[in-house]
Amino acid sequence: MERVHYAAILVVAAVLVAGAVWVVLLNPGQSSTNSGSPKLYTYSIVKTYPHDTSAFTEGLVFDNGSLYESTGEYGTSSLRRVNLENGRVKQEFLLPNQYFGEGLTVVNSSLVQLTWQEKTGFVYDKQTFRLTSNFSYSIQGWGLTYTGNELIMSDGTSNLYFLNPVTFQETGQVSVHDANSTVTNINELEYVNGDLYANIWHQQKIVIINPQTGAVKGWIDLTGIYQSNNTEEVLNGIAYDSQTNRLFVTGKNWPNIYQITIKPTS
Repeated sequence: MERVHYAAILVVAAVLVAGAVWVVLLNPGQSSTNSGSPKLYTYSIVKTYPHDTSAFTEGLVFDNGSLYESTGEYGTSSLRRVNLENGRVKQEFLLPNQYFGEGLTVVNSSLVQLTWQEKTGFVYDKQTFRLTSNFSYSIQGWGLTYTGNELIMSDGTSNLYFLNPVTFQETGQVSVHDANSTVTNINELEYVNGDLYANIWHQQKIVIINPQTGAVKGWIDLTGIYQSNNTEEVLNGIAYDSQTNRLFVTGKNWPNIYQITIKPTS
C-alpha cells in the first residue's frame, strides 16, 4: 500500500509540473514581467517652453499639433488650447465657479474633462470647445487618459478605473503596486506606447505602470527640474506627442513646460 501511495504522489507531482510548464509556455512574458524590478530612469531637458504661471495645471494632452490644458481652482478653472511655442492661450472655456477642473484627454473629435469633488465630467467639441454633454461618477476626479479603446481615470488613491468612452460607465479597475507595496496619490495620467505614465502628488517622480495589471514597470526621477517655495506648485502635467515622439512635463503654476527624454540610470 505504501508503494502504491508513493507512486500516486509521483504521478500527481508530474501533472502539476507539466501544468506549470504549459502556463509558462502560453504566457511567456508573464513571469519575467512579474519578477523583474522596476527600471529607474533619469531625464534630460531637450527644450524649454514658456507656461502661464496662472495655470494650476491638472490635465495636459497633446493632439495633432495642439496642446490642451485643464486648469483647477474654484473660480478660475478652465479648458484651454495653448500655443506651445509662446505659452499663450489661443482658446479658452471657463468652468462655472462651483467646478474645480481636473484630468483631461482627447477622444476622437471630443475633449473630456473631469472635475475634482463635483463628480461631474464634461465633453466638449474639440474644435469649438462647445459643451456637448456631461456625465457622472461616484469618486473624486483626478487624472484621465485614453488608450484608443477605453478611458483610464485616477482618484488620488492607488486605484485606476477603466471607463467606456461612449457611456462613461466603469468597466473595471486595478490597483497600482510596486512589488508588494501599493502606490497611492496617483494623479495626472498619460498613455504612452502601451504604458501608463502617472504623476504622484507631491513627488517629483513619474511612475510607469502596466495598465492591465497595475504593476509598476519603472520610475522617472525628475528631481531638480523645477523648484518652488509653494508646496502646492507640484509636478503635474504629462503630454505625449505620438507623431514626433516628444514627451512634455510641467507643474501647477510653473513658468515652463519641459520637453524631456528619459534614460536608464544604469
